Amino acid sequence: MVFNVPTRRELTSGERAIQHGLAIAAGIKAAKDLGNMPPNICNAAYLASQARQLADSYSKNVITRVIGEQQMKELGMHSYLAVGQGSQNESLMSVIEYKGNASEDARPIVLVGKGLTFDSGGISIKPSEGMDEMKYDMCGAATVYGVMRMVAELQLPINVIGVLAGCENMPGGRAYRPGDVLTTMSGQTVEVLNTDAEGRLVLCDVLTYVERFEPEAVIDVATLTGACVIALGHHITGLMANHNPLAHELIAASEQSGDRAWRLPLGDEYQEQLESNFADMANIGGRPGGAITAGCFLSRFTRKYNWGAPGYCRNRLAFW
Repeated sequence: MVFNVPTRRELTSGERAIQHGLAIAAGIKAAKDLGNMPPNICNAAYLASQARQLADSYSKNVITRVIGEQQMKELGMHSYLAVGQGSQNESLMSVIEYKGNASEDARPIVLVGKGLTFDSGGISIKPSEGMDEMKYDMCGAATVYGVMRMVAELQLPINVIGVLAGCENMPGGRAYRPGDVLTTMSGQTVEVLNTDAEGRLVLCDVLTYVERFEPEAVIDVATLTGACVIALGHHITGLMANHNPLAHELIAASEQSGDRAWRLPLGDEYQEQLESNFADMANIGGRPGGAITAGCFLSRFTRKYNWGAPGYCRNRLAFW
């Protein structure tokens, strides 16, 4: 490939543009490669190994910590743990920390990726048709991994933390059930009405966990609901946010990248659909506005920081 730089004065900016383009392309490729891995290979342990390798490759600025089930139990992440109970594979949360700004006042941007390496639906099992595509339910985590690789390659002068929330939702003798009441890390309780609405049960505990970083903003990426495809089709990504300036920045970024996003509301009338007779909330709010009520559920765990959530279309993140 040959690039034509009109003048020597523009050579430096041209070289910088090529460097940025290569780093972005490498991050996209890394995300796609991870997303396309078969689920018998790419489980939560595999995600953790990739996160550790990233830290080894960029050891100057990157460290990775992997939190297993015992530590999650000690932290009170019972909602996250419940989702993985039916699987023989251990649930693992990989925390990748990139430090590009040594200032004590530099608060990090936190990226959270849903990493359901396979989602059978659990006891509320999915139809067999198309179930092979449920390996793509970890594409949020794959996206976060790709972004962290790009950030490290470019040595950006910011602090970014990426969390890969890995687990597997399977039926089995130890699987969680419709009717269970779970106590989340935040202390709020959730009545499980459908075990196939599992992503929010994982993410709610991770969104509570990241409070410890005192983030400037938290952005979570997930293939959270098929309802978002019904609302917006496959062409536009649903966006939720509790902070208008952050929402505007994300929408502007989506326009610039050509990967458009559309903001959905988080009104009290939708919150009411999550009411439960047995817990603080239910994990689903019925069919009407299903994508919105999923966002409303997560918003209850993000009140201590600015939060945005793009990428809520099921299969919108699939890496074909």
